Formats: sequence, structure tokens, C-alpha cells
Amino acid sequence: CTDLSRWRGPLNSLKSDEAASGPKQGPTFQDGQRRVDYVLTYHVQKPQSVRRKTSRFADYRILRSLRRSLSTMRSGGTPPSKEDPEIAAHKHRLDYHEDDKRFRQTEFEDNLREVGLELEKDEGNKIPGIGFLKIHAPWNVLCREAEFMKLKMPTKKVCNVVERINLFIHKVTAPLHPKVEPNRPQNKYFLLKRTRCTKAKYTMGMGVNDICLIFLDCTTCRITSLLGNGVYTAAYPLHDILYEEWASYSVFYKYQPIGLIRKYFGEKIGLYFAWLGVYTQMLIPAAIVGVIVFLYGCATVDNDIPSMEICDPRNNITMCPLCDRACSYWKLKTACGTARASHLFDNPATVFFSIFMALWATMFMEHWKRRQMRLNYIWDLTGFEEEEDHHRAEYEIQVMQKTLKKQDMSPKVVKGFLLSFPLQIGVTFAVVFGVILYRISIRAALHMSSNPTARSNIRATVKGTAAVINLVIIIIMDEVYGAVARWLTLLEVPKTDKSFEERLIIKTFVLKFANAFSPIVYLAFFRGRMVGRPGDYVYVIGSYRMEECAHAGCLMELCIQLCITMLGKQLIQNNLFEIGIPKIKKLIRRRKSDMDSQQQEDYNMTLERHEKDHFLGPFVGLSPEYMEMIIQFGMVTLFVASFPLAPLFALLNNIIEIRLDAKKFVTEVRRPIAARAKDIGIWYNLLRGLSKVAVIVNAFVISFTSDFIPRLVYQYMYSPDGSMHGFVNHTLSYFNVSDFQPGTAPLQPMHLGYEVQICRYKDYRETLWSNTPYDLSKEFWAILACRLAFVIVFQNVVMLMSDFVDWLIPDIPKDISLQIHKEKILMVELFMKEEEGKKLLRDNHTNQSPFQPRSRPASHTPSKC
Repeated sequence: CTDLSRWRGPLNSLKSDEAASGPKQGPTFQDGQRRVDYVLTYHVQKPQSVRRKTSRFADYRILRSLRRSLSTMRSGGTPPSKEDPEIAAHKHRLDYHEDDKRFRQTEFEDNLREVGLELEKDEGNKIPGIGFLKIHAPWNVLCREAEFMKLKMPTKKVCNVVERINLFIHKVTAPLHPKVEPNRPQNKYFLLKRTRCTKAKYTMGMGVNDICLIFLDCTTCRITSLLGNGVYTAAYPLHDILYEEWASYSVFYKYQPIGLIRKYFGEKIGLYFAWLGVYTQMLIPAAIVGVIVFLYGCATVDNDIPSMEICDPRNNITMCPLCDRACSYWKLKTACGTARASHLFDNPATVFFSIFMALWATMFMEHWKRRQMRLNYIWDLTGFEEEEDHHRAEYEIQVMQKTLKKQDMSPKVVKGFLLSFPLQIGVTFAVVFGVILYRISIRAALHMSSNPTARSNIRATVKGTAAVINLVIIIIMDEVYGAVARWLTLLEVPKTDKSFEERLIIKTFVLKFANAFSPIVYLAFFRGRMVGRPGDYVYVIGSYRMEECAHAGCLMELCIQLCITMLGKQLIQNNLFEIGIPKIKKLIRRRKSDMDSQQQEDYNMTLERHEKDHFLGPFVGLSPEYMEMIIQFGMVTLFVASFPLAPLFALLNNIIEIRLDAKKFVTEVRRPIAARAKDIGIWYNLLRGLSKVAVIVNAFVISFTSDFIPRLVYQYMYSPDGSMHGFVNHTLSYFNVSDFQPGTAPLQPMHLGYEVQICRYKDYRETLWSNTPYDLSKEFWAILACRLAFVIVFQNVVMLMSDFVDWLIPDIPKDISLQIHKEKILMVELFMKEEEGKKLLRDNHTNQSPFQPRSRPASHTPSKC
């Protein structure tokens, strides 16, 4: 048992400090003294409504039998027989009638009063049909629950070098810290106190002065079940602080008050914002290096020999048509702009940046593990073990219906999953294929146009419009896939909230990841690979010829698609929707109201805090917020070789995203029930998996999408002087125009003003005067072998370096491990002193009562806790 008297002094001192601070701030009861800690809402039945004429006690017996059958199923018992009393309950609705709801409310409220909570009802006329149950936790209840929770109490002051360094750093960075009260003194060791019970799963503050009403889930009737059955309509704490120093855009340059966020929302949300802050901070060096790589490309573009050869009109290279019939011959110098732009992202610095980003991802994961361990220690989560989660209310209802109706849902679930999930993936690929056909068709149509402006900007028009179409489709399908993933998860009827959340996350991630990255993967690895050659092209759906890459490669188009997708999702889907949709809802609600703007404003002024929070949206969880950042992390790491500015755009977005999410949590949604969590859960595994896949993807992008390997092979194997002169001519093959297939030759062969006999195309094939013309040349196979070798070497070297960094950086900070060790020593010393005191008392008692018999009376036996 815990010796409560040992901690009575600190708790009483905290109580006296609280009393000395004056009246409590925030919403209170009608007496103006007791603070409102929690609010439950319910429907208020009108007096003239007709009530059901049933016996309350008969319904109560039915409910008890239903609960008994559910507990039997949980314990692994056999299903009840047909004669069991709950079989008759199928005649009663599972969404309880008004009398049943009222009785369950009374039962639940009586349980709350039994554990010491104070209640007050508000059934005023400000919001017709809605009643509010306000709950207050008295000080003695808070002290009692503080003993049940793992709260840390100060035991001994210390002052070492680490503390002095931290204090100096804190003073230097003082302007960047929000002006809030510190979470706790930083110059004290804190001792983990033994507790009798660790059932405190939900917390509203994790402090002695603001502990959650854990009784909402510890009483006989759990609040989640009551909400699911419609007994209560909503349950939420009240908003009161955190706007000025956290949710305001004017403090974007300051650190987040993570300790206060954790006290206000709980560890689960606190860990999300802590992770988002660490991710944003780690993007700063990545953005700086990415800008340097981009500037290097800008500085060396005029010295790039292949670009100079393409732009040189003296070469006079005639290229083969890009499409059948409608397209004609064209000069290579017209691709000068694309070649120069490609060098900005396709240069030797790109390889270095890919290696750097692979190591950066590992550093980020290690830094977060250390930060998470530090927070676990500060928040007293080092010994926290996740308990068995409660059953979801929806699951309990399904179990009741399934038991009463004798139905099996598993075939329906399996059938729905097997049909819907692959169908959605197929829809994604179909959309990508549809955009491919659009590009092929619009290119042919623009080539046939009589407008010279349209003919001169064909490449830019096709690339830009196709990327925008892909973006619009991705945004629309994201909403569809989110609904489909939830529907599939609901079909499975998971037992617990944790199981439901993990299954939903996996399905949503797979669908949204495929939706966002399918067009990018096509451009990076498939476009231009299955084209064929002039006279023997590959066709799909009849006469649609597969797309070719520009002479400078597909890397530029990949960069454009990645840039538009990333910026579009961040600006439109993440920011505009989160800002615009709540404003639109408010505008619709105002228009539906009969009051004008002034009356609406006056009405809002009369509402109390719990009534204002009732109009806020419900909290839907952290999955949408994490999903945005996970997709962004994929954009930053997977194809960073083609877009080195991605970390910069991600950094600018996240600076706004932190304050946007903070404002949404404080002003747009109800304050959620604070939940304890030791880590970010399955999201860490997804991040680690993406960081591993990023190494492989970037290796293939550098090897197969860019011209990095062909340039190295030419420079060291085929160049006569060891330079890049002649590289463009080396990559072009010859084609005799007389070998065109019937009906595919250009309709305007004299478009350039002269008759073309031989045109060039980008490929490594045998010359016209060889014994095997148009066959793949030995240069092709040499370059392919070098590409594959580069992938293997790059992947293994980078992963080895990442594993070395992972091994080099310890997961637990040294100062935290030392403090944990010292706390264990203090704990042992404390127990030893207790045992010595008990032994001394026993010796004194023995000396004072030498003739006392050895056996003790039964009345002196210590009671069990």
C-alpha cells in the first residue's frame, strides 16, 4: 500500500498555493467558485411529448442481462441458449428510448457523485432541446487521484554542469520561448512514487491542479458506451487558454509550449505537436542544403557542355517526329530551354544531396527517439504501460445484434474488403492511364493547330495542364479514399479504439499514398521506357503511341509534377480547406439563422463557455494531421533527387501548419478528452519504412531517370579527350525516313523547308550502315550494367552509413539516463530508511513489552489495501 501521509505535506502545500493565488480562472458553476472541469450534453425532452409506457425496472433487468451476456462472451464463455432471458430483448430497440436514457443518466450521475464529483445541470432556454451536465472535481478528489497516478514530487535539489549549460542556453534563446509558466522546476530531481493503481488513462492536465475526470471511464457505465447509445450527445472539457502564445500566427518564430500543450490536451496530442516541431526544425538544414544544390545548378548551367551543344544552332540536328502524322520533324535546338532547366536539378550535386537526405532521414528518426525519451521522462511515462483498451461502443452494439440475431458478419467483411480495396487501387492506375491518353491527344491536337503561339509552347502546355489535372484528381480521390478506408474498417468491426485506429491508418495510408505517388512513379520509371523506335513504336488502345521523354530526359517533367503536387496539396488541401471549410460552415449556419449579424453577435455574447463549445466541431482524431505530414515526408525524401527545393517548401508549409493546427484545436473543435500515450504509435513505423524506401527510390531516380550514369560512362569510356564534348551526338541514333510504317509519316514533311532523309532520336541503337540496324548497341548494355551497379552500390553504402549513424547515436540522452539511475538510487535509499525505521520501532516495542506473547491477536492483523 502507498503511505498517503508521506505525501500529505506536498499536496497540502500545493493546495495552499492554489488558495493563495485567488479564485480559479475559467468557467465556473453558478456559485462562481467551483470550476467546470468537464461537460456532458443530452437531449431535453419537451413536456408535451409522449413517453413510452414501460417499466423502468423491467428495462433495467433487460439491460443487466445484455451486459451479462456481453461479459460472458468477453470471458470466452459459450453463447447463451435460446431460453436465456436476453433472447427476449430483441423486441426492444438497442438505441434506448427516453425513459431508458433518463434512467441510465441517473445511474451514471449517481456513480459520479459516489466517487466524489460535484454535478450541476443547466437546462436553460439559450439552446433549445439541449441540456448540459457540468462536472467539478473537488480538491480532495484531486489529491486522492494524484496518489493513484504516477506524479513526480521534488525530493532533492541538485546543480551540475548540465543544468548550468541548459540554463545558459535558455537565457540566450529566451526571446524564442513563449511567455507561459514553466512546466516544472528544471533544477530538481523528481522521484517516481509508487502507486496503488495506474488506471488513470485519460488526463485533462496531468497536474495535481488539473487532473482528468478518469471516473468517466471507471464507473459502472462507461461514457463511450453512453455516447454510442445516445444517452449523452457529446462529452468535452472546456477551452480556456493557449491562444495568444501558441495558436497565434504572430508567434510563428517561437518554440511551442509543449509542456502546456500536454497539460491542456494530454500526452497523445502533446507528442504530435512535439514531433511536428522536431520535424520542422530538422527541415531547416535540409532546406539550406537543398537551396545550395539548386544554386549550384544555376551557377553551372552556362558551363554545362551537353546543354551548350543542344543550344548551339551550328549542330543543325534534325529530330524525328514526336507523334504520328500530325507531328513533323523538328530541330534539337528548340529543346534548349528544357535542357538548361533540367541541369538545375540534374547535376553532380544531386547525388550528394540524395546521400545527404538519406542520412538526414536517419538523423531525424534518431533525434525524435531521443526527444521522445526526454518527454517520456519529463512527463513521467518511463514506466507507463498501455493497458487493455476498452471495447468500442459500436462493437458492443454489433455484438448484441449479432448475438440476438445469430448472424455472422465475417463473410460480408471479407467480401467487401476483397472487392473494394483492389478496386480502388485499380481506379488509381486507371486515372493515371487516363492522364497519359490526355497528354498524347493534346500534343497531337496542338501540333495540328494553326495558331503559331500554341505550336511554339506545346511542351509547356502539355506538362503544365497534365500536372494540374493530376493534382485535381489527387485532391478529389483523397476524400473518396478516406471515406472508403473508413467504410472498410467499419465493416471489420474492430473491438478496441486502438485496433480501429491502426486498421484505418493502414488502409488510408496505402490508398492515399498510391493516389499521390502513382503519377510521379510513372514519370520517374515508366515514361519513355516502353516507347520503341521510329518505324516500330509501341501503341496502346489502337493508335495511341506511348509517350517519349524530352531529349534532356524526364527528370524535368518529374520535377514539375512533384512541385505542383506538393505545393497544391499543401496550399489547397492542407491549408485552404482547413481555413475555408470552417468559415463556410459558419456562414451557412448564420444564413440559416433568423437573426441578423448584430443579433447573432449579441446572442453569442450571452452564451457561456460550455454553450459556445457546444457549437464547435467534434474532435476526429490526429490521423488526418499525421497523414498530411507522412505524405509530405514522402515527397521530401522519396524523389528528392529530382526536386532539391522540396525541403524548403515543406519547411515554409510546416511553419504555417503548426499554428494552423493549433488554432484549429483551440478555436474550431471541442477540447478532446486527453489521452496518455508513450509514443506516436504506428506512424513511427511508417516514417522508418519510408526512409528505407527513399534510399532505393533515389538510387533508381539517379540511375535510370537522370543522365548522370550515361554522362559518366561517356566521359570515362567513350570520350576521346575525357570531356563531355560530343555527348549529345553519342546519345542520338539514326533513322531512315523511308522505313516509316504506312500511315505514320508526317503530313507536312517539308515543315523545316527542306526534305529530310535521315532523322535522329534518343536511344542507343546500331547505325544504319551496320549489319544489324536498329538493334540495341553495346553502349546500351554497358550503360545498363553501370546503372544496375550504381543502384546496388548506392543502396548498400547509404544504408550502411545510415545504420552506422543509428548505432552511433544513443536512443536515450545521457543526462536522462543518469537522472533515471540517480532516482533509482534515491528510491533504494528511501526504502532502506523505511526498513531501518520499522526495525527500530520493532526493537523498541520488544524492549518495552518483554512478556508479550509471540502470536498477535486477530484484531491487530494489518488490513489489506
